[in-house]
Amino acid sequence: VDKRFHKPEGEWDSEQHVSQGTQILISFINAIKRKFPDWPKEHQFKGGISAYNAGNKNVRTYEKMDIGTTGDDYANDVVARAQWFKQNGF
Repeated sequence: VDKRFHKPEGEWDSEQHVSQGTQILISFINAIKRKFPDWPKEHQFKGGISAYNAGNKNVRTYEKMDIGTTGDDYANDVVARAQWFKQNGF
């Protein structure tokens, strides 16, 4: 949770803090769904991840959504890590 934009709830590794981050992510996914209603769900989800990092206004096209995010690859990196965790039984 970015302290510049949100007041963190609970300790960094608490269920409360994880729930807060999850709710923030869900709000960004929903904003991207409204902004790009014709995108497939996978694109909307990835756009929400990108917006979580750099804001809704940063997401303009699917192909360039990560430009301006951390490392210019934030959503791709998060999705790759999630796939790794899933493939490795987490």
